Amino acid sequence: MKLKIVWSQFAENEIDKIYDYYLHKVGIRVAKKIIKEIVSEPNKLISNKFSTQIEKLLLDRENEYHYLVCKNYKIIYSIDKENKQIQIADVFDTRQNPVKLRRTK
Repeated sequence: MKLKIVWSQFAENEIDKIYDYYLHKVGIRVAKKIIKEIVSEPNKLISNKFSTQIEKLLLDRENEYHYLVCKNYKIIYSIDKENKQIQIADVFDTRQNPVKLRRTK
């Protein structure tokens, strides 16, 4: 079963914030490189979707969330088997307090 990667608006907004941060701190080349790495990381899930860990801070949610790590970021996602999608819910900077991961949209 081939799955499609779908980014939530919340995750896209986080990507925009990350890009803006690096753009102003170190420049466009680094900002583009980091975003490209983050955005391409979930492609690994298409062939090996259940090889990542469950996000324990989100066990109280309706969906079961897993995560990938790319640089200093956790890419939080769930699998929608019915619609054959990998749904990226959030991109979280792991240098923050982990409890912030429980934030809602």
